[in-house]
Amino acid sequence: CFNMHLQILWRSTAAAVAARRMRNILGPVLGKGGWTWNTHEVKLLNTSAGGDTVKIGDISYQLKTPRQPELVPINHMLKNLPQTVIQHLRWIMQKDLLGQDIFLIGPPGPLRRSIAMQYLELTKREVEYVALSRDTTETDLKQRREIRSGTAFYIDQCAVRAATEGRILVLEGLEKAERNVLPVLNNLLENREMQLEDGRFLMSYQRYDKLLTEHTKEELDAWKIVRVSEDFRVIALGLPVPRYKGNPLDPPLRSRFQARDVYYLPFKDQLELLYNTGPNVPAERVSQLLSFATTLCSLESSNLGLPDFPVDNLPPAITVLEQFPMVSSQEMVQRLYPYQAMLGKEGRTAVEGVLRRFELQDTRQQPVPSAVLRVAPANTQHPGLTGAQADVTMRIADKDITFQVPAGTRKPRPPNSNPAFISTPSHAQLLAEMMQSHLVRDMCLIGAKGSGKSVVAKEFAQMLGYSMEPMMLYQDMTGRDLLQQRYTLANGDTAWRASPLVTAAQEGKLLLLDGIHRINLGTLAVLSRSVFPIHPAFRVLALAEPPVVGSIGQQWLGPELLTMFMFHTIQPLAQEEETSLIQGLTPNVPREVVEQLLQLTHNLRQTNEPSAQSLASSLSTRQLLRICRRLSQYPGESIAHAVNKACLSRFLPSLARSSLQKGLADSCMLDTHHEDGVLTLGSVSAPVYHSEEKMKVPDVIFYDNAQVITLTQTHTHALSETIVCINGVGKNKIVDRFLHLLNRPREYLQLHRDTTVQTLTLQPSVRDGIIIYDDSPLVKAVKTGHILVIDEADKAPTSVTCILKTLVESGEMILADGRRIVSDPSEAKGRPNVVVMHPDFRMLVLANRPGFPFLGNDFFGSLGDIFSCHAVDNPKPQAEFAMLKQYGPAVPDATLHRLVAAFGELRAMADQGTITYPYSTREVVNIVKHLQMFPDEGLANVVRNVFDFDSYNKDTREVLIQALHKHGIPIGAKPSSVHLAKELPLPEVRMSGYWTINQEGNARRKLLCPTETHTIDIKGPVFLRVQAFPCDRLESRALSFTEEKATWQIPMNEVNIICDVTTSNGTKSIYVATCNPVSLFAMTERGDTVRCMELYDVFPRTISGVWQPFVTVAALGSPLEGQVVLHEEQSNTVLHLDLMTGAVRRLMLSQETEKPEGHKMCREFSHKNWLLFYKEGGNQLDVLDVLEGQVHTISLPINLSQVFLVAEDRWLLVESNSNMKFLLTKPMHMGAEECGVCQLHSVIEDSAGAGDGLCVPQNVACGQLPNENLSAALGQKIVSPNRLLSDTSSYARIIVGFPDLMSPNEVYSFKREADLTEMRAGDLGGQRFFRGGLKTSVAKRTNCVSLLSANQVVRALPPGQVPLKDIFPPDVTPPMTSAYLEVTDLNSKKLKYIPVPRSVSVSPYTTWLSKVSDSDVLLASLGSGGVVTVDMGGYVRLWETGLDNLQRSLLEWRTMIGSEHSRPVQITVQRDSGLDVTSPKHGKVDPNNAPHVGGNQWAGGTGGRDTAGLGGKGGPYRLDAGHKVHQLSQAEKDAVPEEVRRAAREMGAKAFKDRLKEIDMSEYDAATYERFSGNVRRQVQSLRIVLDSLQAKAKERQWVKNQCLGDLDDAKIIDGLTGEKAIYKRRGDLDPELGSPQQKPKRLRVLADVSGSMYRFNGVDGRLERSMEAACMVMEALESYEHKIKYDIVGHSGDGYDIELVRTDKLPKNNKQRLKVLKVFTTPNATQHYSTHYPTLLHTLPNTTPHTLH
Repeated sequence: CFNMHLQILWRSTAAAVAARRMRNILGPVLGKGGWTWNTHEVKLLNTSAGGDTVKIGDISYQLKTPRQPELVPINHMLKNLPQTVIQHLRWIMQKDLLGQDIFLIGPPGPLRRSIAMQYLELTKREVEYVALSRDTTETDLKQRREIRSGTAFYIDQCAVRAATEGRILVLEGLEKAERNVLPVLNNLLENREMQLEDGRFLMSYQRYDKLLTEHTKEELDAWKIVRVSEDFRVIALGLPVPRYKGNPLDPPLRSRFQARDVYYLPFKDQLELLYNTGPNVPAERVSQLLSFATTLCSLESSNLGLPDFPVDNLPPAITVLEQFPMVSSQEMVQRLYPYQAMLGKEGRTAVEGVLRRFELQDTRQQPVPSAVLRVAPANTQHPGLTGAQADVTMRIADKDITFQVPAGTRKPRPPNSNPAFISTPSHAQLLAEMMQSHLVRDMCLIGAKGSGKSVVAKEFAQMLGYSMEPMMLYQDMTGRDLLQQRYTLANGDTAWRASPLVTAAQEGKLLLLDGIHRINLGTLAVLSRSVFPIHPAFRVLALAEPPVVGSIGQQWLGPELLTMFMFHTIQPLAQEEETSLIQGLTPNVPREVVEQLLQLTHNLRQTNEPSAQSLASSLSTRQLLRICRRLSQYPGESIAHAVNKACLSRFLPSLARSSLQKGLADSCMLDTHHEDGVLTLGSVSAPVYHSEEKMKVPDVIFYDNAQVITLTQTHTHALSETIVCINGVGKNKIVDRFLHLLNRPREYLQLHRDTTVQTLTLQPSVRDGIIIYDDSPLVKAVKTGHILVIDEADKAPTSVTCILKTLVESGEMILADGRRIVSDPSEAKGRPNVVVMHPDFRMLVLANRPGFPFLGNDFFGSLGDIFSCHAVDNPKPQAEFAMLKQYGPAVPDATLHRLVAAFGELRAMADQGTITYPYSTREVVNIVKHLQMFPDEGLANVVRNVFDFDSYNKDTREVLIQALHKHGIPIGAKPSSVHLAKELPLPEVRMSGYWTINQEGNARRKLLCPTETHTIDIKGPVFLRVQAFPCDRLESRALSFTEEKATWQIPMNEVNIICDVTTSNGTKSIYVATCNPVSLFAMTERGDTVRCMELYDVFPRTISGVWQPFVTVAALGSPLEGQVVLHEEQSNTVLHLDLMTGAVRRLMLSQETEKPEGHKMCREFSHKNWLLFYKEGGNQLDVLDVLEGQVHTISLPINLSQVFLVAEDRWLLVESNSNMKFLLTKPMHMGAEECGVCQLHSVIEDSAGAGDGLCVPQNVACGQLPNENLSAALGQKIVSPNRLLSDTSSYARIIVGFPDLMSPNEVYSFKREADLTEMRAGDLGGQRFFRGGLKTSVAKRTNCVSLLSANQVVRALPPGQVPLKDIFPPDVTPPMTSAYLEVTDLNSKKLKYIPVPRSVSVSPYTTWLSKVSDSDVLLASLGSGGVVTVDMGGYVRLWETGLDNLQRSLLEWRTMIGSEHSRPVQITVQRDSGLDVTSPKHGKVDPNNAPHVGGNQWAGGTGGRDTAGLGGKGGPYRLDAGHKVHQLSQAEKDAVPEEVRRAAREMGAKAFKDRLKEIDMSEYDAATYERFSGNVRRQVQSLRIVLDSLQAKAKERQWVKNQCLGDLDDAKIIDGLTGEKAIYKRRGDLDPELGSPQQKPKRLRVLADVSGSMYRFNGVDGRLERSMEAACMVMEALESYEHKIKYDIVGHSGDGYDIELVRTDKLPKNNKQRLKVLKVFTTPNATQHYSTHYPTLLHTLPNTTPHTLH
């Protein structure tokens, strides 16, 4: 008001002084309506005639003697009433004389109520007072039923009593009452009439008196008519809505009242009041404070969203300043109006601006240091104070001040004498400030979760000798719960019991209201006034978490609450203070540990990043203390492990998890054992409990694994825990197992959505008309000392579970029947209704992980730091496999491995959000149990027990099938889907000649070869980086059974060239070498990682490309497993590589100076750790012994072209010019004493017929065929040494007797029709195109291996060397392949050609490729019956070729698919035929195999007895003679007829075309759009699922109470007994609280890069396409969520930063509009520069002319 006139004066320094003078002069004039008011005074006149009269100004009222004087308010009248108040009283008297009801409306505070009470005190009127709340019902106003002596009768409530007795009904807080409750008073207000439930009718006094003239009172009483007194009036007190929160007045109700605006007292009156309150406080200071308060109550301030300043709290503040003049004004303002905690940045700035303007802003940054020195019972009572007092001496800024404050009945305890309370400077300061506020008012402590509010409150109470009455507030708490509870007496009568709040007020205790931020504001409003006598020492101390600025539910601190308390904020402790606090409470923890812990915590607290701050809230002081207590008991534990556990880092989003930056410590296997009554788990032990109640000790089937034992070990330390888990990992089993080991009985409590505070503590029930409270498991566990297991804690509302806080933290809890749980037995002495907590009571809380997709409540967020938290994750693969093996011992290991791998991948997908459901161990266990019981059912069928849930969601189904197929679970495959390669007959074997090794006696043909030995010169080691890449292994037998087992890709560069592959049978490892650049990749057959070592530094890639390295790898054997020797042929470089450590050593074999080209390595015996090196055309052999570190050089008299190590001591040499063969025999061990005894024997080849010339071997086996394989191959029983040899002119040759027998060795051949070398010219065109034209040189790799145990020779051939016309029918085009595997099987005499799929990419160096291999693949043997191929694109494929292996795998595969659908199923009822079973027999076999039913004669019948058959009784075994029941096969019946399917397809196609027509989109456009949309369909689905779930959570319905239908409300069970109607509750959508901020849609802006570089480089990395797919995803996912999220898409480029692509008000509605947006992405902003570089996109998207972008 007058602030506006004074703004001109605020600029000067002496502003306040001048302003004060002006206000003194102008106050009465410019006060609210001041110039129109006359001065009135209140007079009490004695008149003898009609009693006393009260006169206010010119209005007088004649007093009546009250019938119940105790109902007349007293002590409300002041000596000097301000003029404003007298004006209000005069107006009320006018309305009273007119018989009108009045409504006093105004801002929050006690002024309106005190004016009403002053009037009632003045006029000696009795009052009926009701504080309305949202829980007020019709029965609270009219009549309530009670039971007396078994009969229910009505008791009149306030409105009816006031009407009949002529009292004033004061209704406070009309805006708090729910809609449609107050209209029950409408008729009473208007006509003074009301129909009551007990049949009576209230009638206005005029009509009643008129009837009384015509009828007697007895008649009217018989008609149940009751007279409404002429003195009955209603005074309503309310806040103006909408300025304040609440329900607006119903128009009919509003029209029945006369309104009066009771604003704050005028400035002058307020000033006078404050001067009187603090006569010694400087007048200027008072004036400044009041000016500040008035400014914050102005309309401008409320427009800024600032809550009103509680002007009525200024007098108590002035009292404090009177006592403590050194307290700064700003500090006092902060206590009255905690703007730092409740306002946002703008609000704080505005308030600080006003503080500066009135010179209230304190220049000191820190408050005056203060501390309580002494507290002692008061010797002399302060005049005017009653009740216990204490003398408090406080030091403030080096000055000691003693003052008296109210105190409790116990002896005060000196400060800092509590060993459990470590005082820090900030806590001492806070306690001193609280002591000052305690002098005058109730207080509220605001502090974050775990900041020590409860501890400070407890210390404050003990210092002053108060008994503390803790009261945990929760969301659903009603006003009635705060004040009284209803119960039944032993005889069934209903009665009311005072709540702890009331008893505390009567006995002068300190009431601790814990959690006023949770309770509804309307409920708390009932505290504003109480009518019973209150003990003068009674104080309320409220605890609350800081309000969340801008939040709807958590901005609890509003104008009304500001008037009720003085506020103190607990600031987070400084790092030094927190260090001393933690060290004081846990002295055993090393200081450096505490400092490290606090450094991390404070770093997180100080960052502005929301994810880091959420972590900091998990690391509250309470949680840090718990960590340190644990570390003091187990000093070996790592801090990182403790912190990760406290923050549940396993379940954090990746962003928050990366903020922690530390991994969990690896868990190790620990043994559990009992010994002399002590349970020991690893390093932890605990005594085993001796329980009387054995039935409550759980006993479960449990299989130990490392993770679980580690967790159980953690529990043993402290049992007040919560375990937060992923679903289905066995948290209940872990807890049961743990309690079983400790022999602890448990009480079990499962929470759910409808759990209420009552069901958590006591369950009321009615027996014989008396209400009985049954103890819940929680109360039973507290009494008996059992373990309370609370399951699914996240399902209950956090407002309910938060009542556990007081139980856990302070060991106290108040129950609904009035009993109280206390933990300290000394507290219980002499107190009735106390339940002492058993010392063994502990709590184990189980909850699911917070966050999506678990849509529970955030139990961890609200209560996590009260408990010690442990995250139970899904078991590691090895642990899960071991556990499943125990559930299914008969299930094959391969099946279990597949299940573990598939479910592991699905869980990883759930973590990433690709799928929404987190598949758990529980489901795998159920699958394994099924397979154990029914082994014939296929895995593919059984997994459907889990995955059929998802069978209707196309996208999820595709992801699942893909994941299952990847791990070889053939879901969807049919038993008939066996696609093995076609078998061709092998030509007959024939004897084609002899090999004769020259005889001993012929010295001319036997040569001795000299040998030298020298030590290797080793250079190195150098350590190179070994990188690990994930191996995306894909099982190939997902939908059909082929020879291919699995495939994966090596992570190599597209220009790289594969040049060798080898395997190590010992470790099942596969090594692949590449040569551009030289690299080595190592992987295992079933591993999930590919390790890579790049040797670029050893062999630098040449720019010119002249030098083309060629690498061969040999895998070493025990004890050098995991190590390889790598040989580069061009430079003859030999390296020894260790892939575990990355060590590279160079081995210098010889010091030759000639050109080193053309060296070869023979690695047949590398598993024995020796290798042979020779040079093509050279005449020496170097034998490298890797273990001994020596080279043996053998000099030869011949020049070599090839060397084959046919045995360890016999080598076949081929001479370079004539292709003559020699056999070199050498001793097994080349010791120095045996030097020079290598003998060279020539081998003479004799051919048996024409065309059998000299064979040039490609591959000779280094071992012999087993005898049975040799016999099978040659078709005769034979036992002899032999070797399998391969060359280009035959499929295979067997040399019988070679190399051991000196007699002529027979050569048996399987001849080819044409030599492979002659078929080269006939290469296919496609192959030639890929391979760079015709070959110019012979390939270095022969790609031929012998599988001796499988009796097979396997080669990789290019398509041109394969008889395609024999394999494929004439009308079938052969597939594009890299090569064919030619499998020559000598057992079955068959030939197979297995196509190897074409590689996706091939290196552009085609001539180099052609030097490596004829085909696009390289080949190596793998195990006994298989091979591995690597194609030039880096795809590794594992193949099974051995017949035995294939048959075994096929059987396994068919078992996995299952046989349940392969034959009809019959239902058989077993009946007793009355005939006994004679001895079982097979029965006669019917030669015609006709069907037989019964008869005890034929074999293979159905329904008989004794003989073998199906469905009868007796009989030795099942025998099925294959008789079909005449019906369609299951597959045929299940198949949908073709015409129906065709019709469905046509319908879909027609609908699609109609839709396109409707949105005017061509099919070409539709296909273009589908290109982008199809790629992100799955992500769109995931995003929509997240949005849906958020919406579902936001829309979760709440309990709506006081209903006439629904579920019985436990809290109203007694009302039900008495016959009340509105005792039900039901779920419904709660309307938002009126006045709460409107929920607006979220705003989202997507910024897209549409600059020229996006087009330019799209061809390189597809960046533009990905960007377009992302935009498409956003547009599709957010479609139909416009009410939730408003988005726009803006592009930026060199042309501008705000190119509008999608506008918020014009979102694309269909595919065409979305495509239009995508086209803008491809509209070049610099066409002339870039058009040549991105033709693909511009040509695929039509109409992409440059758009004008606005």
